[in-house]
Amino acid sequence: MRVREKGDRGVVQSVVLFLGVSVLSGALAAGLAIPFAGLAGFTTQKTSETLQDLPQQFDEVPLKQKSQIFAADGKLIATLAEQNRVPVKLSQVAPIMQKAIVAIEDDRFYEHGALDMKGTLRALLQNQSSGSVQQGGSSITQQYVKISLVEKAKTPEEVAAATADTYQRKVAELRYAVAVEKQYSKNEILEKYLNLANFGDGAWGIQQAAQHYFSVNASQLTLAQAAMLAGLVKNPTGYDPTNNAKRAKDRRDVVIRRMLELHVISLSQANSALKTPVIDPAKVRPNKLGCANGPYPFYCEYVVSQLEANPAFGKSKTERSEFLKTAGLTIRTSLDPKVQAAAQRSIDLHTKPSDQSTAAITLVEPGTGIVKAMVQSKPYGSKRHQTSYNYNVEKSYPGGYGGFQNGSTMKAFTIAAAIQKGIPLNYKINSPSPLDMGGMKYSTCDGTGEIEKGYSPKNSTSNVPDPTMIQAAQKSTNTYFLQLSLRTGLCPIATIAKSLGLYDAQTGNASTAKPLQQVASMTLGVGYVTPLQVAGAYAAFAARGMYCSPWIITSVKDSTGKAMPTRGADCKQAIEPEVADGVNAVLHQVMEPGGTGSKLKFGNSDLAGKTGTIQGNKAVWYAGYSTKMAAAAVVADATLPYKNLINQTLNGVKMRDASGSGTAGPLWETAMQGALQGLPTTRFTAPSSTVSRGNVKDLPFVNGMNPDDASNKLKQAGFEVTVASGTVNSEEAAGTVAYTDPRQRDGAPDGSLVTIYVSNGNKPNQPQNSTKPPNGKPGRGNR
Repeated sequence: MRVREKGDRGVVQSVVLFLGVSVLSGALAAGLAIPFAGLAGFTTQKTSETLQDLPQQFDEVPLKQKSQIFAADGKLIATLAEQNRVPVKLSQVAPIMQKAIVAIEDDRFYEHGALDMKGTLRALLQNQSSGSVQQGGSSITQQYVKISLVEKAKTPEEVAAATADTYQRKVAELRYAVAVEKQYSKNEILEKYLNLANFGDGAWGIQQAAQHYFSVNASQLTLAQAAMLAGLVKNPTGYDPTNNAKRAKDRRDVVIRRMLELHVISLSQANSALKTPVIDPAKVRPNKLGCANGPYPFYCEYVVSQLEANPAFGKSKTERSEFLKTAGLTIRTSLDPKVQAAAQRSIDLHTKPSDQSTAAITLVEPGTGIVKAMVQSKPYGSKRHQTSYNYNVEKSYPGGYGGFQNGSTMKAFTIAAAIQKGIPLNYKINSPSPLDMGGMKYSTCDGTGEIEKGYSPKNSTSNVPDPTMIQAAQKSTNTYFLQLSLRTGLCPIATIAKSLGLYDAQTGNASTAKPLQQVASMTLGVGYVTPLQVAGAYAAFAARGMYCSPWIITSVKDSTGKAMPTRGADCKQAIEPEVADGVNAVLHQVMEPGGTGSKLKFGNSDLAGKTGTIQGNKAVWYAGYSTKMAAAAVVADATLPYKNLINQTLNGVKMRDASGSGTAGPLWETAMQGALQGLPTTRFTAPSSTVSRGNVKDLPFVNGMNPDDASNKLKQAGFEVTVASGTVNSEEAAGTVAYTDPRQRDGAPDGSLVTIYVSNGNKPNQPQNSTKPPNGKPGRGNR
């Protein structure tokens, strides 16, 4: 067929214009040519000016590389990427792959400069005769420039400008192509092109493409595989073998035949490759990007939220998010798959996703703050019985739920405050149920307050009439700890809780959240806290008072392997070791016979724990630890307004009762059993006698009191008291109060019995709170 006359004139005009522009610009010597379709409408002078105004050097676009998040053992948790890419050197690409891409995209690549004159003229004539663009003439260098310019574009407008069908853009690409040919060798250009190109189905770059479609490295590609990948770059979506295997095979076969025509392969190689299936579906690796497609989505999202808060990764959250998806980071986390699996088994054993109630567990390593595991009963997702809420973390983090009231797990901090104040573990308080506390005074960090009339709390369990601190903890006696908190003051309790990482999880993170409210009922649970916070705080008791902020991200390295700034272990001695030893001794007895957690005891290691139930049974907790692991488990209603757990389902069964030990306890127990399996047996450090039984020098001031009043006051202080009758001895007056204190006296051996005589005031020469050991020698008293 004869080409139309008008078309002939257009070809001639374009050729003449091309030659003129090439001469004017000096580009002809460099092998530069200009696309001709429609060029007649663009003046030679304007083209020349455009060329001369362009930079003489091409600034290479940084490759967008995927970042990967790993567990502590190296297991991949998630891939973060805008473009799923792993750059490789050309030497790491199979030679047959290099030959395939050159054969189909630019077979004269190693013979021409920035533009293949022969190929461009061929494309020009073909397109002019057909009246439309049917054949491209771009070299591999030009294609690299075009893809790079699109990569550099940051806005939709910039992308549109980088792909616009205008001569300004085409001339610019050519000029840049000349610069690229001057800056890099042919092999360097081919390497950059193969790493930058889109190979479809979320695979960017030759290495990721090889792994995605064939589960091999780029260096291992066969002829058939290389031909399929080489054919993809022309239309990554249209020739995607996972969407249209027949069309992908047809395109692959075109590449194989072209390689045969160019004598790159033999006839037998071509025939063998043509008979090979285009892909093996079993070997296609899904390009699962983001936390949602990983094995631990909730934990992963918490990691990402912390990374996005790191100022080292960008000035704004948007910049940091972009950086995470493009910088090729290697992120190591604290997650221990073994411990995570143990926690997940516990959730699977004791709950169902369809339950009305929600359960969550976090496990933390004492002494490091390393967060070993984080699980919950509702799986990640937007479908029925799924959720995007992470019930283990603060509300300030994306997806964070913000915790629950923690009930009597708060009593541990009251115990610590009491020990810190010098109150011994055998301290007794009359703890009736109910107890009218209306009008009682209490102190806070800001002053004093008075309990409103009508406040008469009750105990949920039976108890001895005058329990010691240990006995009260075993039964979780509310009225004991309410009175104890008034005697210690609420400020010390709040201060200790804050130093151990407790704050209102509904209102912010560690640096921005409001502190727990100081109210009279503080020891029974106040504010909203998370399993992560409670596990971290209890881990501090296990570590003898060493509190370590929860440690999630252990290291971050850039694409070159260089360490990037990130928070390391952040530990401090928050309470004295002797105080923590005392707390451990008390909470250890909770898991011994007679304690609310006794049925949860397992193994040979020392364990300690505390139950927690909030008013109305809206949430129940069990938090506990050994010296190697601490965990906090919660079962709660997670709907608004919060409802009673009674009659809600747990593990598919309606609850008839809800308690920290019976409901949340089994979740804690199973998780901890798995987490501690294989670890050595450990013991808590025994508290000193001073912590356990107090000290003679801490006697309450009773000098001058009548025997009955003195006796009552000493009993309140936790001492065993007997009233002497008649004459005690020749040195003491009749009617004095005598009691035997089994606590260690200053300078006396541990376990010494010290008999103390308190004057009734009849003998003015009697020293205040005078003491006498069994040998009759005076002891030290409270001066």
